[in-house]
Amino acid sequence: MRARLGEVVLAEAPEGDLVRIEGNWYFPPASVADGVLVESPTPYTCPWKGECQYYTVVADGRELADRAWAYPHPYPTAIERVGTDFSGYVAFWKEVEVGD
Repeated sequence: MRARLGEVVLAEAPEGDLVRIEGNWYFPPASVADGVLVESPTPYTCPWKGECQYYTVVADGRELADRAWAYPHPYPTAIERVGTDFSGYVAFWKEVEVGD
């Protein structure tokens, strides 16, 4: 699976390595290309997943604020609910095309 913004591949990993949560594909941290994510100061805490880290996506000549996110330290109950440890896995918002 690939996450793309225009012609730029932001992340790429086999589908079996991704985690699907609430309709979003989460990519393993090591699958994300260098330099395409910049930490955002936007705060958010999900009631069941925990504290979220937002990122600005920088690629294809664009900067899209808060269009990627991860849970660096999800709640243990969230890991149990999802069925796997998704710590640091990255998901992307709608402008980013995710697919084969």
